[in-house]
Parts: sequence; structure tokens; C-alpha cells
Amino acid sequence: MLKMITSRASLLLLCFLFLSSLSWAASAHANEAFLSCLSSQLQNSTNISQVIYTPSNPSYLSVLNFSAQNFRFTTLDTPRPLVIITPLQESHIQITVNCCRKYDIEIRIRSGGHDYEGLSYVAQVPFAIIDLRNMSSVSVDVEEKTAWIQAGATLGQVYYYIANKSSTLAFPAGICPSVGVGGHFSGGGYGMLMRKFGLAADHIIDARLIDVNGRILNRKSMGKDLFWAIRGGGSASFGVISAWKVNLITVPETVTVFRINKTLEQNATTLVHQWQYIAPKIDENLFIRVFLSNVNSSIDGNKTIQASFTALFVGGVDDLLSLMQDNFSELGLVQENCIELTWIESVLNLFGGESVNNLLNREFPFKSNYKLKSDYVKVPISESVFEGIWEILYEEEINVVLMVLNPYGGVMSKISESKIPFPHRAGNLYHIEYQIVWAEEGTTASERHINWIRRLYKYMTPYVSMNPREAYINYRDLDIGVNNEGNTSYAQAGVWGTKYYKKNFNRLVKVKTLVDPSNFFRNEQSIPPKFLPWIQRIGDHSPMGKDIM
Repeated sequence: MLKMITSRASLLLLCFLFLSSLSWAASAHANEAFLSCLSSQLQNSTNISQVIYTPSNPSYLSVLNFSAQNFRFTTLDTPRPLVIITPLQESHIQITVNCCRKYDIEIRIRSGGHDYEGLSYVAQVPFAIIDLRNMSSVSVDVEEKTAWIQAGATLGQVYYYIANKSSTLAFPAGICPSVGVGGHFSGGGYGMLMRKFGLAADHIIDARLIDVNGRILNRKSMGKDLFWAIRGGGSASFGVISAWKVNLITVPETVTVFRINKTLEQNATTLVHQWQYIAPKIDENLFIRVFLSNVNSSIDGNKTIQASFTALFVGGVDDLLSLMQDNFSELGLVQENCIELTWIESVLNLFGGESVNNLLNREFPFKSNYKLKSDYVKVPISESVFEGIWEILYEEEINVVLMVLNPYGGVMSKISESKIPFPHRAGNLYHIEYQIVWAEEGTTASERHINWIRRLYKYMTPYVSMNPREAYINYRDLDIGVNNEGNTSYAQAGVWGTKYYKKNFNRLVKVKTLVDPSNFFRNEQSIPPKFLPWIQRIGDHSPMGKDIM
């Protein structure tokens, strides 16, 4: 009897190994066919060595890791793409989409690589990366006050080319120059001008998108619903953005910045508590953010908490001093704390750059291991709660830990939650970014530090937004929910989707169902399609320009 069982087990094992070998062989053949599809079609349009990088290419790893900002996703165990495509023109994107779709290869789209969970360059299934670094032109029209910006451009490049044409034109987006506009714009994109001018996505007036069928669509041909979806809904769920057209804003010749640091010994707890009541309601020309971190005290060298009040005022120093005296005199701002600058100089000052030419550098200088999370605060937090936060911040003695508080109000409270998919508008006092950065390598270190930030996030649960507990899509956080590999259910995706988009998630799903019903453009937190009775099977002939709302 034992001999019979052993024989059957051996037979089953042989069958399993045989089927596995067939599956591996079929997969390898499909991958070869996919690469052949790419190379044969790209060969006809360009020098292929400038566009396609496979693992056998000596430059493959350097191209892969150049825009990978988070070392958590550059380990030897991290899955790597079958190929990296660095298109020089839109036709290269079309070819890539068509070949990937034909052979069921997932696409990851990368413009700057600052996505915090590595979704633009990591996948758990066979995948290709479209790296848009070569499509980075910025064309500024001073008279029209607009710009066409290719999706591979960085914020630094955008700011540089705007300032090169005008000292009084600007654009409201983030402060980190190496962030790619492709993802930043499509997720909303906030910065120090947010309270005065709103988000980057609020100023998008046109776009060029390659859809699931390889078609190039603009605002008119894609229709109002798809155009609505890509401005804050994460465009990677709907296609590949090759370029954005934006309205530029007008700023004065002079703006003013200041930075004041206060420790616990200098009454930081009370000042941060007061800031909650002042910063969201003060004049919209003033944006005061607060960085909270643990530092060594200058008094006795022991650990303390530092609150760094960092501000941009759209105006001159005299008006700023008067405004602060009337609204937040407790901070003790004096003229010596203030610096009057041009707008482009303020960009450098706030990030720490030395020269305007540094804005053209695509490489992020502070690569490391990190994890971020986000929250929105609607009711002021008590001083005792902040004291509890300080205790948690003290736990991390060596590594960089930050909480960044970004005030709302101003224009942000005047824009409807449904104007674009980004819903976090009126009712928010401020947004919190939690961040931990560490140098140690290995899974054990990562788990320890990630568990720390999760404890901080859990501690904050009673004091932040609820039902849903809101989160910012550009601070991608897989802790709040993920899709299944392949297709996922509407209910499952809604767990994380309502946190990012609130009620706008439903409309995003309808748009996805119309334009990509097969869910080709997908990742761990992409918008899923849903079968709706009133939508017939669309297939490859989905109508563009048809309104669904």
C-alpha cells in the first residue's frame, strides 16, 4: 500500500514538474514574441538602441535605477521589467501599448520615479516600463500665459523654462525639482502656492493621451469625462499621458519667504496648536507649513522636538509683517527672518538649491529607504494629543522622521470637490504627511521602521478625517488597500478608492468602464472597471467624446 501511495505521489510530482516546465516554456516564448514585436516595430522608426533596454543591455540597470527614488524597491529581490522603453516620440508609446496589449504584458509608466510605493517601476507579473525621461520639453507662450509640458519633464525643468521667459509668470506645483510632472499633475499636485492658486491639476486645460487602443487623444477627442478623470484621478488607470497644456499664473516681481524654528523649550507645542486656528484662515497670499521632527537640543544636547514654520508670501515683506502681527504675533516674526526674492529664487530657497541651473538636474539627491502616509485634519488637535505625538517621534532616535502640516483654506475651500477627481477641499484645516527615512538595508530594518510609522498613523486615528479616513493619491500608500492581480472587484477597490477620491471614486469607475473595460491599464491601486447594465460591450470601439454624467 505504501509503495502504491509513493508511486502515485511520484507520478503527481512528475506531472506537476512537466506542466510547470510547459508553462515556463510558454511564458518564455510569449516574452520573446513580445520583445520581437517591440523591436521589429521600433526598428522602423528610430535608432532602437536609444529607446529599448532589455536585461542583456549593459545600460539596463542604470536606466532602471536612475529614476528609482526609494531603495526599498531596488533590491536584488525586486521584480524587474522585461524591457524599459524610453520613447522619443508618441509613436513609440503607441507601439509599446499595442505590443503589451497583444501579449498581455503590464505597463508601468514613469516620469520622475517619486511614487512612494514604487508602482511606476515594480510589478509582480511580467511588465514593461515606459520611462518618459526623453519626452521632457517645455514650451511657454508668454502672451497666451500657457505652456505645453511633456509628461517626462520635471518640476524643476518646468520652473526653469517659465522663469527663462518671464519673471512674473509661474506655476503652482510642488517644491521638489526632480518630481516628474506626469504623476504629479495627474494626482492633483500641491505646493506652496496652493492657498492662492489651487493645485497643478486645477490649471490643466488640455492633454495628449495614448489610450488602450493606441490612439492619440486630446481634450476634444477624449471627451469631458476622461479629461475630468485624468486631472487628479491618476492618469495611469486610463492611458499614457504624453503632454499637458496648462494655464500659467501671474505673480508679483517680489515674493517673501521665512523659516522660523521653535523647539519644545521655545513653546513649540503651544505655537503648533495655535497655528491650526490661524494658517487655514489667514490671507490666501500666505502659506505657512510646519515641519515637525526630533532633533538634538542646542541647550543640553538631549532629544527635543522642533517645529519649523516655513512660509511663502505672495507679496512684499512689509505687508507680510503687518499680516503676521495682526494674526500670529506669538510666532515672533521680524524683518530679519524674512527674505524678499523673485518667484524662481523662492523655489530654490524653499528646496535648498544653489543655482537656477540646478533645476534642470533630474536626479534626486536624497535617495534612501522611506515610507510615507497621509491624513486630513478637520478639527483642531489638542496640545495633549501633540504631546503624545512627541513621545512617538522620540522613539526613532537615528533616522529621519517628519510630520509635515500643510494648511488649507483660501482658494482650496472655494473649489467644488467634484470639479476634478481630487476631492480634498472645503472642510479641511490641513493635510498631514508622515515620513520616515532610513539607511539600513534589509527586510528586518524595513519592517521595523514601517511598523513605527504605522503606530504613529494608528495613534492619529481619532483626530483626523473619518468615514472615510482620507488620503492623498500622490502619497501612495498600499497599507490602505490593494487590488487583486489582474481584475479586482468594485467593492474591494472602493476600500482604498474612497479614501483617495471620496464620492468621485464612483465616477472614475464609470469612466474606466467606458474607456478601458478590459482593465489593461492596471496596478495595485488603479481604478477598476465595473459592468454597468446601461453600458453595452464596448471592446475596441469604445466611443470617445461620449458623456457619461
